[in-house]
Amino acid sequence: MNFSLTKKTTALFCLSLCLLSGVTTNAQGKIKNMPGYDQYQKMASQLYSSVQRLSPKVDWSADGNTFTYIENDTVHTFDVNKKKVITSEVYKSPPRTPYSGQGRPARGRQYASVISPDAKLKAFTKDRNVYISNPDGSNVVAITSDGNEENLVKYGIATWVYGEELGQNTAMWWSPDSKKVAFYRFEEKDAQMYYVLYNQTKIQDSLEVEAYPKVGAKNLPVDLLVYDLETKKTITVDTRDGKPFNDGAIGTYLYEIDWSPDGKELLFHSTNRKQDLMEFKAANPITGKSRVVVREEWVPSFTENSPEIYKLKDNQHFIWASERNGFKNYYLYNFNGKLVNKLTQHDFEVDRIIEVDEAKKLVYYMAASGDNHMKMQLHRVNLDGTNDVRLTNPAYHHSVVLSPTGSHFIDIAQTHNSPPFMNLVNEKGNVIAELLKTDLSKFEALGFKTVETFEFTSADGETKLHGMIHFPSQFDPTKKYPLILSNYGGPATNAFTETFRLPNPITEFGFLVVNIDGRNVGGRGKEMLDKLYGNLGIVEMDDFAAGIKSLYDRPYFDKTRVGVYGTSYGGTVAAMSLLRFPEVYHAAVANSAVTDWRNYDNIYTERYMNLLENNKEGYEASSVMNYAKDLKGELMIFYGTNDNNVHPSNSLQLIQALQKAEKSFEVQVGPDQGHTAVNFSRMMEFFIQHLIMK
Repeated sequence: MNFSLTKKTTALFCLSLCLLSGVTTNAQGKIKNMPGYDQYQKMASQLYSSVQRLSPKVDWSADGNTFTYIENDTVHTFDVNKKKVITSEVYKSPPRTPYSGQGRPARGRQYASVISPDAKLKAFTKDRNVYISNPDGSNVVAITSDGNEENLVKYGIATWVYGEELGQNTAMWWSPDSKKVAFYRFEEKDAQMYYVLYNQTKIQDSLEVEAYPKVGAKNLPVDLLVYDLETKKTITVDTRDGKPFNDGAIGTYLYEIDWSPDGKELLFHSTNRKQDLMEFKAANPITGKSRVVVREEWVPSFTENSPEIYKLKDNQHFIWASERNGFKNYYLYNFNGKLVNKLTQHDFEVDRIIEVDEAKKLVYYMAASGDNHMKMQLHRVNLDGTNDVRLTNPAYHHSVVLSPTGSHFIDIAQTHNSPPFMNLVNEKGNVIAELLKTDLSKFEALGFKTVETFEFTSADGETKLHGMIHFPSQFDPTKKYPLILSNYGGPATNAFTETFRLPNPITEFGFLVVNIDGRNVGGRGKEMLDKLYGNLGIVEMDDFAAGIKSLYDRPYFDKTRVGVYGTSYGGTVAAMSLLRFPEVYHAAVANSAVTDWRNYDNIYTERYMNLLENNKEGYEASSVMNYAKDLKGELMIFYGTNDNNVHPSNSLQLIQALQKAEKSFEVQVGPDQGHTAVNFSRMMEFFIQHLIMK
């Protein structure tokens, strides 16, 4: 359940595509005869193509004098000095990269092998041990031998939760000179296992057994080892100051493994179980001795597990992102652990580093310094932290491509209701040439409406929050419309965005659709998220309801017909919203929902809910089952029998609680499906039946 901003934006985009195609490919009999179906069929298929897409692919020449950009099927070459296009030709897609034979690992998993930087060797894991061979698999040498199913020790592979929550898609790391390889060692013998039954629709089923530590359960002891190909010796890195594994102390979690640029040290992150302490450490790969480079601490809640780090080419310094002042800012360090200087000291969030010009001692980065926190801006600051300037228009959200010399950049600007346009801008922030504009003529001719944003006050009575409302193409303000909330809703995510948004095609069935930010919102500082800490399912749900109530004075909104749907954390939002706010919501589709945070993995959950022994009241309050007796509206529950992320037990516990409360509800099961959602057509049948045809 680990969503970054990029993942979230991609998820929203993918959802739109799924909505566009869902009915045409999976239409069920009932929906074809329901209100709005023909209109949806007519309009949804035209929505995506109604707006021109600007390609972000821009290629600068090495001297920064020319660049190429793509317009439809044409690639243009622009001369910066002449300020005009000098050539145009038909765009030819680059040849596909040959298939390497090793696709991306499944969610939560790691690559089974990794090729050395010099491409002469391969490290791989098999049967719980690590081996080295030639790239073609010949000349195999065993590096470990004691990993097996009896002692439940494993090497070169991590646990599912390390992949899901700590981003570890590999568990072996070659040194830059290809002379050493670092790898994980895990002990699973004392771990609580979870069993997922697969292939239940087959004649013979199968079983997946996973060491999946849940809230309060023991973590797996973890170590980092380094094998030296020259000495043929393996050492264990001292990750815990000479102490054995202590679940709860610094060293509970080890991740973000990497080598220093010169290959002399192994770098890694280490946190305690509560995740309010995090150390960026460096270890000697020969002796195993380690030292702290940077220490982060945020006792009120949690530290950022994986702060952005940018290593300078001098191999001596790096830029580190920290929330230590309450907002994410940049700090310049050397690898000895000395803070050289603060690069930024903003009361808004930095987002990511674009480029560092070490010769000119300049740093280019994006930050949330626009008219609101979702409008990213390009900044430039000296490496000594002086002369920080914003180079873009704060009225828009920006993405940029910097020239090699830093004298110009390509700027793609947009807002939620202003489609993207592309400009050439100089180092002073002045527009030199307007390159592309998005044509909305087709979009408007078809009748589509741009998304509208609104502001409201949080349930706390003081925090200003944002929402977005989507309208159908045939919107008539004199009519009353039912409304559906579509939210993911997890910590540090954003429902309100400032990239151009197509209206949600669900609207074509005759609905308004809203996305609402609560105090779960990302990009507004650490103290904002601390309001959510220990209160998942309460604080953000209060705010989503407050956002819907803020629309009550709109004459076209029928407040007696409100639905909510979502998947994963969004499924939790749907179920909890309907049960806690029966006066606000009247129908909900809860897909693959976490119904009690004690059911979920400890890394994610304890980061936001504190340890179980420290917050029993919060865990109890967040259990959806405790509100089963309050069901008044219509509820559909969906789960996949193969879900190894949010386990089926979550939905089954809610089903059981609702049955005990003698409530009527609907269940849809995805046989042999994983962490996913109910068929779109079936969901829309449900909402049309209960919000339009009632």
